[in-house]
Amino acid sequence: MENILNLWQTNIILYLILEVIFSQFYKLSAKGAKKDGALTVILQIIAAGFVVLFSPFFEFKFPSNIEVYIFLGLAIIFYAINDRLNTTVRKGLEVSTFSILKQISTVFMIFAGLIFLKEPFILTEILGAILIIVSNVIIFYEKGSFKFDKYVLIGLIANLCFSVAMFLDVNLSEKFNLPFYIMLTLSVPAILIFIVERIKFSDLKEELKLANKKYMFATAISWGLAILCQLRAYQLGKITVIAPLCAVSVILNVIAGYIFLKEKDNLLRKVIAGILIVTSVILINI
Repeated sequence: MENILNLWQTNIILYLILEVIFSQFYKLSAKGAKKDGALTVILQIIAAGFVVLFSPFFEFKFPSNIEVYIFLGLAIIFYAINDRLNTTVRKGLEVSTFSILKQISTVFMIFAGLIFLKEPFILTEILGAILIIVSNVIIFYEKGSFKFDKYVLIGLIANLCFSVAMFLDVNLSEKFNLPFYIMLTLSVPAILIFIVERIKFSDLKEELKLANKKYMFATAISWGLAILCQLRAYQLGKITVIAPLCAVSVILNVIAGYIFLKEKDNLLRKVIAGILIVTSVILINI
């Protein structure tokens, strides 16, 4: 059993399943939320508390270089902004649409590499970025104009913040006990959101009272485990294989949204956009 869990194939399959569960139930949880910030904090704390239970199954290691903690701390600030904004975006957009919009962060990462790290201009990466943009145009362009509401704008800001966080957080997870690292990137943002948004314990209590507990726990548990399986897959496999397979979650969420949440609008366009995204990720990682 232990050997099976140490295969990248097992981890990528688990990731895809967990990612779909996470996305679908997050939508249901956010839909019934009274205060988005309070819901975000609750989900992050539950997710962090659950995933850290897996720490004994991984090597205990922690970096001694103070710079690692500085960069992780900065990244966590942007993770917090991303997580908080995404709860509102998930509330306002269909799961399938959100999954496609989320891929814009890859475009930001590519251009950040070109501008700030002076990385070489690679044609396949640029083509991949263009395909991601085209996939979003397919979704948001209707009847001669862009369907551009506040949720799309907030989603773009969230993606930018996520890209900055990833830019700061490159390969830091490999320097920590993996579940402990994930716990940090979930629990510390929860504390930051709680403080900055001035959320009260009474708000958390009320949100817990109103929430559908099954939806909430399904969202939180799948959140932490999906991150764990994805990062583990990247550690065990080749990025050129893992990245395109992770992108398949976009198509799976389109299908799951259609079946479980009755997201029937523009289904063909969403499927085409999903295929373009998988193709783009393949090009980027050639």
